[in-house]
Amino acid sequence: MGLSVYARAWRAGIVVCGLAWFGPADLRAETAEPSAPAELVQRSAEPFGLTASSLSSGGLHDKWLGVQRRLDDEMVQLALCEGDRDGCVSPAALKFLDIVDAARLREGRARVGEINRAINLAIRPISDLAQHGQIDVWTSPLATLARGSGDCEDYAIAKFIALRRAGLAPDDLRIVVLHDTIHGEDHAVVAARLEGHWLMLDNRRMAMVWDSDVRNYRPTFVIGQHGVMKYADAPLLADASGSTLAAPLVVSFLAASADRSSERAD
Repeated sequence: MGLSVYARAWRAGIVVCGLAWFGPADLRAETAEPSAPAELVQRSAEPFGLTASSLSSGGLHDKWLGVQRRLDDEMVQLALCEGDRDGCVSPAALKFLDIVDAARLREGRARVGEINRAINLAIRPISDLAQHGQIDVWTSPLATLARGSGDCEDYAIAKFIALRRAGLAPDDLRIVVLHDTIHGEDHAVVAARLEGHWLMLDNRRMAMVWDSDVRNYRPTFVIGQHGVMKYADAPLLADASGSTLAAPLVVSFLAASADRSSERAD
């Protein structure tokens, strides 16, 4: 399928990404490791400047372990194809390598934006139920590209791995799960740190925004090189007008005009 076809499919409508394992029962099943100052991530280290603690068990923890096991096999496939592209038998691996190669030609925000756009256009949005016949299936990048379709966490995983192979440091990449406080749904995005600030990469839009500009979302979980972490409750914050906000309410993305301006700048 040509790139223009993917672009039309992407623009036609982005499916809502409700992550089933974030219901109340599953949240209770997520077990944080015993609290201790040394185990808490510093406020400046994570997107949104909030503290987070490691999870040792639970649905999300197990999902990520499953993805990591599949990634081990895909990294071998990518290494083989990178060394012998003419002999590569995986069109998905070649597509992934092309995306990474294009990003490596750019620097900074432009590199991150290249991968954000390319992955958004390479994957057709579809729910897990429609594609797999079950809710909440996490797919590794080459499997997602081979199907050409996926939902929010599939986009996020593909971007996360592509950015890492394009040269971003492991500590500067996260997958963040956000709760949409308006629609009551959960959504996965990628966060990439540039010059000490976190950019959010969303499959629902081409433009990237800083974490400080996100609105109407509450961050709930964060995944990085050290595994899965759960955001801790944060104190009330004040907005620019001085009124208090129930943090960690951090929310909808920039207005359309700012969105278009940011997209031109990427």
